[in-house]
Amino acid sequence: MRKKLNLTAKIFICLILGAITGIILYQLPSGYIKDDFIINGVFKVIGKGFVRAMQMLVVPLVFCSLVCGSMSIGDTKKLGKVGARTIAFYIATTAIAITLSIGIGKLLNPGLGLDLSTMEIAETTIAESTAVSDVILNIIPTNPINSLAEGNMLQIIVFALLIGLILAQLKDKAETVGKFFTQFNDIMMKMTTIVMKAAPIGVFCLIATTFSTMGWNAFAPLLKYIFAVFLALAIHCLVTYMLMLKGFTKLSPIKFLSKFAPVMSFAFSTASSNASIPLSIETLDEKLGVSENISSFTVPLGATINMDGTAIMQGVAVVFVAQAFGINLGLNDYLTVILTATLASIGTAGVPGVGMITLSMVFNSIGLPVEGIGLIMGIDRILDMCRTAVNVTGDAVCTTIIAKQYGELDESIFNDNLNTAILND
Repeated sequence: MRKKLNLTAKIFICLILGAITGIILYQLPSGYIKDDFIINGVFKVIGKGFVRAMQMLVVPLVFCSLVCGSMSIGDTKKLGKVGARTIAFYIATTAIAITLSIGIGKLLNPGLGLDLSTMEIAETTIAESTAVSDVILNIIPTNPINSLAEGNMLQIIVFALLIGLILAQLKDKAETVGKFFTQFNDIMMKMTTIVMKAAPIGVFCLIATTFSTMGWNAFAPLLKYIFAVFLALAIHCLVTYMLMLKGFTKLSPIKFLSKFAPVMSFAFSTASSNASIPLSIETLDEKLGVSENISSFTVPLGATINMDGTAIMQGVAVVFVAQAFGINLGLNDYLTVILTATLASIGTAGVPGVGMITLSMVFNSIGLPVEGIGLIMGIDRILDMCRTAVNVTGDAVCTTIIAKQYGELDESIFNDNLNTAILND
């Protein structure tokens, strides 16, 4: 009897087929069938429809998971320690990421000798810098219902944690409410499993759409920049993260990567950290043995403040644009970039393309021409997909480390080669 393909294999196969289909479509002449019916019709509806279905799950799942997680932890001191360690991890890895990317940028010099006359410069949007005091105040919701409706993740996290802690303190007095959140969380996890059955088709359409609108002409002048970003992302994901995982937990990085690969490929196809939250939490629980008590807190928080992939792009982009325009940057400029990019990642929405907006803030901090962002906007979609995969991997590594430190990790599940749980359905 022939073995049935699991979800992991289906996603990867559809990802490759989607890329091939997109490249073939790009070579075909424009027309109603290609542009309106296939790309902007079938592929757009199925691809974006799948992403919307995942985004539909995010707010209710995150809210219920956080309430249940903080309710089960109960101890305010323990929750505070978990939160402090998680935030410290995310900020530290972001600083490492931006430093690494600047170093690789200076090593490869992607902007030297670039002929700007051959490049089409797109219009850019300039982001306004936000004061640190405003960032802190924006964490506190003035209207929790409005925060839930708008998907303001930091405010949702704060409100959910407060409810969970109060439910833990009230215990039997609020037993009915506690059971409601627990059962509703189970419903949302089941809904995630159902929606994920459409993942291979959704991934195929998303990737096909991306490659059908990008040709070789968009890549050729920027190959050194693309390579520098890819190299920095690969080193940070496969070296920095895996050394931290091995150093703090003694667990196998190879097993971690093999079991978390479906989430990485899903994040790659959607370019959205937020859309990846449901699958990430479920995979950490079912495949890696991480308790939802921890992941329901650290993963949504990471999708909001952990933007290592974006920081890497920004570091390389600073070096690239400075060299392309013949601007010399000093040590103080690079230190400013590291600080600004790290702070800019806090509170940044985990949605496609947000890196280009925050990049303008980084450019403004050191006086680089914002027009330079237009040089790289054309090929940013594929880079956005790659850095999102790195972002969600960082969230998962942090979650695994925290879970190990607090005894919330079942190592028998992590080390079980036969544990394919959610991915065989």
